[in-house]
Amino acid sequence: MKAAPLIAAALFAAAALPVHADDAAMLKLARSSGCLTCHQIEPGGAGPDGLAPIGPAWRDVALKYRGVKGAADQLTRTVMTGSNPYASHWKGKVSGLAMPPNAVAIHAADARRLVDWILALGPAK
Repeated sequence: MKAAPLIAAALFAAAALPVHADDAAMLKLARSSGCLTCHQIEPGGAGPDGLAPIGPAWRDVALKYRGVKGAADQLTRTVMTGSNPYASHWKGKVSGLAMPPNAVAIHAADARRLVDWILALGPAK
């Protein structure tokens, strides 16, 4: 059965997180919205064909924006409307040029819940 490797991968990813009641729900939301196509939770993973990951690891995002006033609003807006490829502050760290708009994949309230969860992630293990 091919589901077993996917379940094992999901359990491994979830095990790398601190245990919070909302982790499973947030991982399910991230998967169903396509977020994990470009993003990883832990830094240091490779992207397609061994290149840098497409988008930044969420623990790196949490670290970069920790304590930044308005970060959750800014990041939610970026999730919904996309980012400017000419103003990327992840240049050289990721292989993607910009985040595409995701309003077709996720509702704004769910994007905000996911962003809040990402910003609450602790440092990389």
